[in-house]
Amino acid sequence: MRESAAERHDRLLGLVRERGSARVSELAGRLGVSAVTVRRDVEELAGRGLLDRVHGSVSWPREKGGPAAPAGVGGGLVLGMLAPSATYYFAEVIRGAHEAAARAGARLILRISDYRPEEDQARTEGLLAAGAEGLLVAPGWRRPGDPAAYGDWITSLPVPTVLLERQPVPGSPLDGLDRVCSDHRHGVLLAVRHLMELGHGPPLLMARDDSPTALAVRSGYAEALGVLGVRAPQEVIDSVPAEVHPDRFEAAVQALRAAVASGAATAALIHNDVDAIQVVQRLAELGVRVPRDLALIAYDDEVAALADTPLTAVAPPKHEVGRHATGLLVERLGQERGSDGEAPQRHLTLLPQLRVRASCGA
Repeated sequence: MRESAAERHDRLLGLVRERGSARVSELAGRLGVSAVTVRRDVEELAGRGLLDRVHGSVSWPREKGGPAAPAGVGGGLVLGMLAPSATYYFAEVIRGAHEAAARAGARLILRISDYRPEEDQARTEGLLAAGAEGLLVAPGWRRPGDPAAYGDWITSLPVPTVLLERQPVPGSPLDGLDRVCSDHRHGVLLAVRHLMELGHGPPLLMARDDSPTALAVRSGYAEALGVLGVRAPQEVIDSVPAEVHPDRFEAAVQALRAAVASGAATAALIHNDVDAIQVVQRLAELGVRVPRDLALIAYDDEVAALADTPLTAVAPPKHEVGRHATGLLVERLGQERGSDGEAPQRHLTLLPQLRVRASCGA
């Protein structure tokens, strides 16, 4: 994927902020672009007050107390938000944050990491360079080891920071930050319990493993079965995006079909909505009907209601996560500006809801 100018600017600002100053030739080498491109970028960023230029070098504007606030902000707060995506799940989180910022008289600026955790720090440096006085950070972690590999920098940020929809390793430095998260374990328990109350045995789980939500759904499934005192009908079926890995997606659908045909499972929980809709369509082609042959619940509730057979779904409180996180950040910034002592850090966990529709046969 070709890097955009905004992404390159973020990386450039991150390098200069880290070093204090740098030569254009050095920046060109680190960024992997020509010196002409870097000079053009520096000219633009210096014109916005984000960098200083001195004889072939650029420096962070420390003597000015940091970069100038963007035009039109006035006296209101400037909040920065790093999100892994602006679509699907995080679109609603961003919307909630934006609305809460507007109500507080603040301006929200956004950077997207596209689930590339190695780019998170540079994106965040771009937010600071653009004048962000506080940060909402949802790192682009995808694998279990990502918090340790790509998380230490967050604790050294120079402004108040709230983590969004991310659970750091317990006891780690990141665990001491403010955060607002959905309780996905509770959401999974709602789904499993609902299906069993309808008379089904323990449902089968089909899930991805490429995001923090997917990993939380998987661990929540094991915990839910333990709480209810039952065992999984078989191993979790690994799901993948159908458009990226069609062969592996077909294998997952066939595994679910075989479980239904053998009587091993009459119910399933699928993460996420898009996968669930595609699974239902493919199962129908294979002669397995939802909910006649298989009761099904999706996880995320982004587009579940739009399926041919509207899907019952677990709905994490995405909008409220954005709203509450922004409120907490604004409160922290108010404490910094005031004379009162700083309040304890907070971990706010919001509970998902189960939205019952036709796919579970209720």
